[in-house]
Amino acid sequence: MFRTFRAAAGAVFLATTALAPATLATPAAAAEVPPIRFTTRTLPNGLKVYASLDRTTPNVSVQVWYGVGSKDDPAGRSGFAHLFEHLMFKATRNMPSETFDRLTEDVGGENNASTADDFTDYYEVVPANHLERLLWAEADRLSGLVVDEAVFKSERDVVKEELRQRVLASPYGRLMALYLPEASYTTHPYKRPGIGSIEELDAATIDDVRAFHQTYYRPDNAALIVVGNFDPAQLDAWVDKYFAGLKNPDIALPKVTVKEPRRTRAGVFDGYGPNVPLPAVVLSYQGAAASDPDAPALKVLDAILSAGKSSRLYNSLVYDKQIAVEAFSNADLPQDPGLFMVGAIMSSGHGVDEGEAALLAEVKRLRDAPPTAAELSEAKNELLAGALRGRETIEGRASAIGYALRVDGDPNAVNTELARLQAVTAADVQRVARTYLAEDRRMTIRYRSESERPKGVEAAKAPAPPATVATYAGPVFTLAAEADRQAPPAIGEPVQPVLPKPAETTLANGLRVIVARSSDLPLVTADLLVKSGAWADPRGLAGAASMMAGMLTEGTKTRSAQAIASQTESLGASLSSGGGLESSSVTLNVVTDKLKPALAIMADVARNPAFATEELDRQREQALDGLRVAYQQPGEVAGLAAAPVVYGGTPFGHAIQGTPESLTRLKPADLARLHAAAFRPDNAILVLTGDIGPEQGFAAAKAAFGDWKKPTAPLAPAPVIAPQGKPRAVVIDIPGTGQASVNVLKPTIARTDPDYYPAIVATNVLGGGYSARLNQEIRIKRGLSYGASARLSTARTTGSVRAAAQTKNESAGQVLDLIKAEMSKLAAAPPAADELKARKSVLVGGYGRSVATSEGLAGILGAYALYDIPLDELGLYTGKVEAVDAAQVQAFARKAFDPATASVIVAGDAKTFMGDLRARLPGLEVAPSAELDLESPTLRKGQ
Repeated sequence: MFRTFRAAAGAVFLATTALAPATLATPAAAAEVPPIRFTTRTLPNGLKVYASLDRTTPNVSVQVWYGVGSKDDPAGRSGFAHLFEHLMFKATRNMPSETFDRLTEDVGGENNASTADDFTDYYEVVPANHLERLLWAEADRLSGLVVDEAVFKSERDVVKEELRQRVLASPYGRLMALYLPEASYTTHPYKRPGIGSIEELDAATIDDVRAFHQTYYRPDNAALIVVGNFDPAQLDAWVDKYFAGLKNPDIALPKVTVKEPRRTRAGVFDGYGPNVPLPAVVLSYQGAAASDPDAPALKVLDAILSAGKSSRLYNSLVYDKQIAVEAFSNADLPQDPGLFMVGAIMSSGHGVDEGEAALLAEVKRLRDAPPTAAELSEAKNELLAGALRGRETIEGRASAIGYALRVDGDPNAVNTELARLQAVTAADVQRVARTYLAEDRRMTIRYRSESERPKGVEAAKAPAPPATVATYAGPVFTLAAEADRQAPPAIGEPVQPVLPKPAETTLANGLRVIVARSSDLPLVTADLLVKSGAWADPRGLAGAASMMAGMLTEGTKTRSAQAIASQTESLGASLSSGGGLESSSVTLNVVTDKLKPALAIMADVARNPAFATEELDRQREQALDGLRVAYQQPGEVAGLAAAPVVYGGTPFGHAIQGTPESLTRLKPADLARLHAAAFRPDNAILVLTGDIGPEQGFAAAKAAFGDWKKPTAPLAPAPVIAPQGKPRAVVIDIPGTGQASVNVLKPTIARTDPDYYPAIVATNVLGGGYSARLNQEIRIKRGLSYGASARLSTARTTGSVRAAAQTKNESAGQVLDLIKAEMSKLAAAPPAADELKARKSVLVGGYGRSVATSEGLAGILGAYALYDIPLDELGLYTGKVEAVDAAQVQAFARKAFDPATASVIVAGDAKTFMGDLRARLPGLEVAPSAELDLESPTLRKGQ
């Protein structure tokens, strides 16, 4: 399903739990979903406080949800609520800019925020002994935010880069962020883009911004949510200490009262974009509000249409007719009546008229007849599993409470919504389809390449924004002199984490099995890892191993692709497969009591794939269409070119997803040979994590995989990868794209290298988070990018490091200089003690949060096994990170970060930066995206 909110909590927003444990309406025994138990209080100033205790975690999540969203943006100032999301991380009376990162990221926590139509939420996860500091900081930025001209202009530039990256540089960004709301609403402010427009952001004044903050950022419009390990009485005392004295302004809190009129006839909206490789069509219908009694039935309808590969839209448009590369639906049900949409990105050779007809046919089917009992049950199972997955983390639970409060209008909806979903009948689904998906409530949005715009028809120009929308005469805060600032509270006693204890055995056939109980939440992750990947691609068949791994779920000798999807999804399970450079995997996530039947399906797809010709043809066309889209996205195409540039001439030196040329050569026999050579029990690792113990896990593994026969032929050894190529400078030209992706990359160490821990610390200092050096220089100081980062990727015998940022095309050369300068600085001088401590805390904290989810833990243990690292590394990781010193970081940077020996890839609209780059990069190679050939040493067709 197409979702609009952040992934950390998106599943929770679909379905939440009942006060009493809810069960599935299926014949099989159903899993219980524990309610989120929380306390509620309201301070005299109107601030709402929700707290949920969890003694099993060493952390705490602190979130503040404000009742202000994009719908509250002033007329002529779209994007204001989102702009404020950025400004709230800057200075206050007592905190210099970026102090929130010092209080969270630098101690092993994390922070972020998101803006939706109806709310803006700020969320942090920190070690539990830092709770008081976070409460103090949240109160300080609520009551004393510094909004000055310099910060305002800097963050406005960052937001404009975010807009370019998410909307203008993405082939379908304009469709979803701009055209969909514009076409779907005529009157309600939901019609405006939440991210805003460059023109309206540029028109904003400092008075506009200060007035917006005073109006909406106030105690009676805020909700504080705390979930994790804390003392309830102490929490209440701290909340009273820091929040109770805050005052509300003497102005009324504005409320949006505009009502969208009922649409009375179908309409058509035509939209165009400069980098649209495949046309798309969306049917948008007027929907319900989140609190409407019809909302649960609309969510179930959404799941029936597009949740998974057994859904109606996928089966019809993608699988059977093969006219779409992607089909989706979304029940977007905010505070006020929203919309319900169905849509498709068309396959090559298929147009919007064909897509519209196919979508209308599926809508008509739902209006004409109720869904089957199996479809209804499957949808509910998927919604239950989604709710469970969202509850694995403390931040997921906090977000569920906040969303229920701000969108449903009742925090208790977090514990009643699932029961309402389970009560939905087939007749309810048909009824809401007839009511909301009626022909006269439809708006068809057709999205095509700019080259298809009719001659003489120009894009409508938005009216000039007003010069000002507010005057401000209220208090103006400035950062106090250091001697006058209130110091953050002291840090409390740390809560020691309790790490899972993995156990392992090896079955008689050679399959290594690892089990680690990590949670009592009824979810299990099973990850089968095979020690072979893209290095095994035959010459001329780039993408063969990836296609083989991806096709495991597309049919076995006894199950069709559709049967696999239907049987898996009816259990509420997710089953996926894929391949990387040196491993392939099959991953299952399932409710505990459905593990046995789900694991049987998993074993079947891993052991008995059919690789049927018709399925290969279908998957090939989808992959080719996927590449057509990727070749129009700067960051995507730069990533695809990285392996040929860094590893050229080695078995790693090709695009693991394949190329348009290599994919057309693949035959079922090629995939079968790769599978037979790699998928054997003595070359595989099975990891089981979550709500499962060793005895149960070993028994389940033996039942599903114990009769998997080990071939008599010996295993072929994996190759030693030793890149020898010279550094290259490559430009990939994507005319008309909204941004440039700038990348500096080079080969580096293997995972088992003694310098591994200095390497991950050095990479984190360079670009491993918001406060790392690259982001500081490129985003925070200059507003040139939405984010800049560095990533270390290690393999069995080699690895690579890549520093990257996306920026407006005109700034590509400047950003390249900044990346290279920061790489050189780290090699020239060791990091300071405070910086080193902070960056090590980022690594340790991120590692701990990964271990806290069943999928994260399975990934960590699987990687250890893949590289023959003892499993006790799970408990040694923190100590090894902390042992790295500044001299080791500098020594590794000297060896690995020298920009003079690195390659450069810049993907974007080359006409805007070529002159600038040629002066910087002698020997610059240019590959137009239309002529790109990632199999060729030159990266160009025919050369």
